[in-house]
Amino acid sequence: MRKPISQVDKAKLRQRKHIAFRMNLLFFCIFFLFSLLIFRLGYLQIVKGEEYTHELEKREEIAVNTSVPRGRMYDRNGNVLVDNEPKNAITYTKTTSTTSKEMLKIAKDLAKLIDQDTKRITLGDKRDYWILLNANKAEEKVTKKEMEALRKKHDTWTEKEIQKKINQMTRERITEEELNSFTEKELKVLAIYREMMSGYAYSPQIIKSDQVTEREYAAVSERLNDLPGVDTTTDWERVKLSDNTLIGSTTTPLQGIPRTRLDYFLARDYSRNDRVGISYLEQYYEELLKGQKTIVKTVKDRTGRVVETKVVRDGEPGKDLVLTLDSELHKALEQVVEDKLLALKPLGTSSLLDRAFLVMMDPNNGEVLALVGKQLVQDKDTGKWEVRDFAFGTFTSAYEVGSTVKLATVLTGYSENVLSIGEVIIDEPIYIARDRVKQSLFNRGGSRVPLTDVEALGKSSNVYMFKIAIALGDAVYRPHKPLPINVEGFDKLRQSYASFGLGVNTGIDLPGEYAGYPGTDTISGKLLDFSIGQFDTYTPMQLAQYVSTVANGGYRVAPRVLKEIREPSPDGVTFGALLQETEAKVLNRIHNTAEEIEQVKKGMLYTYGPRGTAPNLFANAEYTAAGKTGTAQSAYYDGTDRSKYGTKTVNLTHIGFAPVESPEVAFSIVMPNVSTGDYESRWSNDMAREALDIYFDIKKRRMKEMQPVTTDLPIGREVDKQEKESFGRQ
Repeated sequence: MRKPISQVDKAKLRQRKHIAFRMNLLFFCIFFLFSLLIFRLGYLQIVKGEEYTHELEKREEIAVNTSVPRGRMYDRNGNVLVDNEPKNAITYTKTTSTTSKEMLKIAKDLAKLIDQDTKRITLGDKRDYWILLNANKAEEKVTKKEMEALRKKHDTWTEKEIQKKINQMTRERITEEELNSFTEKELKVLAIYREMMSGYAYSPQIIKSDQVTEREYAAVSERLNDLPGVDTTTDWERVKLSDNTLIGSTTTPLQGIPRTRLDYFLARDYSRNDRVGISYLEQYYEELLKGQKTIVKTVKDRTGRVVETKVVRDGEPGKDLVLTLDSELHKALEQVVEDKLLALKPLGTSSLLDRAFLVMMDPNNGEVLALVGKQLVQDKDTGKWEVRDFAFGTFTSAYEVGSTVKLATVLTGYSENVLSIGEVIIDEPIYIARDRVKQSLFNRGGSRVPLTDVEALGKSSNVYMFKIAIALGDAVYRPHKPLPINVEGFDKLRQSYASFGLGVNTGIDLPGEYAGYPGTDTISGKLLDFSIGQFDTYTPMQLAQYVSTVANGGYRVAPRVLKEIREPSPDGVTFGALLQETEAKVLNRIHNTAEEIEQVKKGMLYTYGPRGTAPNLFANAEYTAAGKTGTAQSAYYDGTDRSKYGTKTVNLTHIGFAPVESPEVAFSIVMPNVSTGDYESRWSNDMAREALDIYFDIKKRRMKEMQPVTTDLPIGREVDKQEKESFGRQ
């Protein structure tokens, strides 16, 4: 007979089942968690393994701020314009585990071996150094009672913010007497220490590179084992072999990155003490010129101490740039401009003349051969006038240019169907209501002179252009009556001018280009002034692009200063391998036929004929030239002398190209504020003749010397047929 189960046994049985259930649940949970762990490890190793490996390598690889030479700059003939000069340097490289005390000890040891200028030490540097040397006294500057009061007053502040305030109070309470207690020896140590502190971990920081003597260099080199992190190396100094301001300039390692562009460069892996280009070509082509830093990989132990450093990629010098500029031509043209300025300045009516510009370029491919700008500055002590380079003014300053725009006015008349080729228009005085009479300079007598378009350009008829402008403004001229116009006439003229490069950026590869100032009045008289170049302002570079567009058959080509990019030269004499040749960039095709453009060229030839505005200027030349003179008689002075601001002056301009049958060079000349009274257009005309004579004389001499084609002045790359067909009508 089975013995009945007692209540105690039933309780024990239920307990055993409950324990078994809990154990099974626990084992299941452990199994599930281990499965998740194994799955996660597999995911990290198989799926994400390569990604995390790259991330780890990325953190370990460091761009070391090694001093590599920037790329050289050459002119088109291989003459060095900017080079690098090696010089001894002493550097220091700290790690993430380097302490301030360790650096201070090295600074003291280094101060025994080298001299260091103390002029760059700041008040902040002295305060930090005093705290470092006098830690106990520094702690006493702020009492515990003050600290507690500070915490109560700012109970919402974090401990970090509280400590920052305490540090500030400590620094401010260091007395002037305490700061002046440093000896010359201690100041020298501080000067070295501050440079060591300013560097990044694992990136060499230059301690001294200017005037490192052979004795200092040798003394430090012999003790490198006793100076961890210190090294002797070669630094590079930028050396300009040309005074052309377009080359630009760079910062020094002491100056480092300009504060205004700090974020920009730091985001591109620069260090604060890196050299960077800060103007013109040095700035514009920074990415090519800067060179490549050495990339190293650091191997650390468990404590974070670096046990090995491996070079992943060696540093490389910057790329060399071959410019389109011709040094010989440029220098000769500079002399022409200087001589003209100095000759005109003493004249009584030329008191406001202080600058002049001459641009010369290949009209077919946009290569700039010379960008000449000169400015007169009076010495305060001697009173003598000095000539300074103002080349950047060729594309950063704009002026009313007068009649040189008439080529574009006539071509606009053709394209807007208000003028036909060879059309005769009467040149006569224009009377608009009570406005002053508007007339041509050659027709002061007020007679009625019939002119063709060619004659109008060659004689520089204002009235011919006025009547084109009246037609563009949908107006009807009645003598002595108001002249209501459609203001869209301004837009038509301005948009057409822009297609030639007037009033818009030319696309030149230099920073800071100015587009000029557009006039704002919309009265009828201003539209007439606009048509003869006495309303909007234009730069000398825009004028050169404009006349090049006419010369090459209607294609606006972007001017450029960079010709080639090359690998670094091994010796500074022979070119490195060619990496890239800059190609011509056609921006647009003007809306004119080839026949219309040729008609305007005939007008430019007429300019130099016996009845033109520059009669027989090139009569005895060995080459043919075509051009256009310009005079802006309603210009107003806005130069450096503020007391004469607004004085009415005259601007002279001259544009042209040669040879006529196959243009290879175009030029523009601008002489602002040349006179406040009487003037002679021959001042700019003579400059035009001298400039072209110099160009062709140099070319002739080089051809005789049988120099390689690549070193001659350019004949230019013609815009090919395919490019022509892709723009507008022929």
